[in-house]
Amino acid sequence: MESFYKDKVVLVTGGTGSIGSEIVKKLLEHGPKVVRVLDNNETSLFELEHDLNSDKIRTLMGDIRDKERLMRAFEGVDIVFHAGALKHVPLCEFNPFDAVKTNVIGTQNVLNAALDQGVSKVIVISTDKAVNPINVMGATKLLAERLTISANNYTGDKETVFSCVRFGNVLDSRGSVVPLFKSQIKKGGPVTITSPDMTRFIMGIPQAVQLILKAGEISEGKEIFILKMPALNIVDLAEVMIEEFAPLYGYKPEDIEIQIIGKRIGEKTYEELMTEDETVNAVDQGKLYIINSQKNSDESAVYTTDLVKNEEIQTENGMISAVNQLNILDVKDNEACSVYNSDLVEKLSKEEIKEIIRDFCLKN
Repeated sequence: MESFYKDKVVLVTGGTGSIGSEIVKKLLEHGPKVVRVLDNNETSLFELEHDLNSDKIRTLMGDIRDKERLMRAFEGVDIVFHAGALKHVPLCEFNPFDAVKTNVIGTQNVLNAALDQGVSKVIVISTDKAVNPINVMGATKLLAERLTISANNYTGDKETVFSCVRFGNVLDSRGSVVPLFKSQIKKGGPVTITSPDMTRFIMGIPQAVQLILKAGEISEGKEIFILKMPALNIVDLAEVMIEEFAPLYGYKPEDIEIQIIGKRIGEKTYEELMTEDETVNAVDQGKLYIINSQKNSDESAVYTTDLVKNEEIQTENGMISAVNQLNILDVKDNEACSVYNSDLVEKLSKEEIKEIIRDFCLKN
């Protein structure tokens, strides 16, 4: 079956980052005409170009804050994956104006350039921190989502469609907790955790990118694609990583201490992938939920019987069935309110975490 991306000109902003570079690598397997990689990191562009060694790669120095550069870069492009962003919560807290310039104004520049240059599709990469945000990074990514979806109202006679993909933490991506824990274990500890109650959604980079490309293929405009992700307790992740990595670095697992250091500014104890209102209208598409789907959602809403577990939750108002991936948040007047929340969904066991660590992290 011919790939959707065959003979297409695709551009990836932030194309040297953990997600962006994997998008570029996977796209090359689909027979595109050209993959343009736009980034402001000269060294990373040089390294990616030599690592991939493909005549279909075009490395472009530039910043999404620069509207003129985007106009040139987007000429003749069919599809844009917008992965360029400031992503680190504490850095954005202490540099809020720069977070706005990149995540908000930069995204608007991407949307405008895509419209002006007649790009067919724009897929903006978002984050679970955009859901009910309490920090600068989450707030800027929420606004980036809103700008993207609203851009569909500005197309006029143009055929450009704009959609978002939202997901949680990606294992072993740059700046994430996994490489931090590895570095701390390598030094003999301690492994630092901000809160013993911390939970997060997690996914491997290849799986996330596979679903991003799928979203790019099926998008029709206005959708927010939610990648289904398992959740874990960060303490369990730390303990498993100590068990797995300590011997590799010449330590006994019991010699590596776990230290609770307190929550960082702007940090949530748990993350959400959908708000309560979004879950009501989400359409289930196998490995994805879709918000704002143009398709009829009556037969595939997340509340179908196929998604209901056999187990039940005891509440003060009686027995209520638990929806797979979406657990009960509150019960008022016998009505269940549901959210896609890393604190409430069933967590991965330590054995399951161990399998994931061995698959995604021990190989690197």
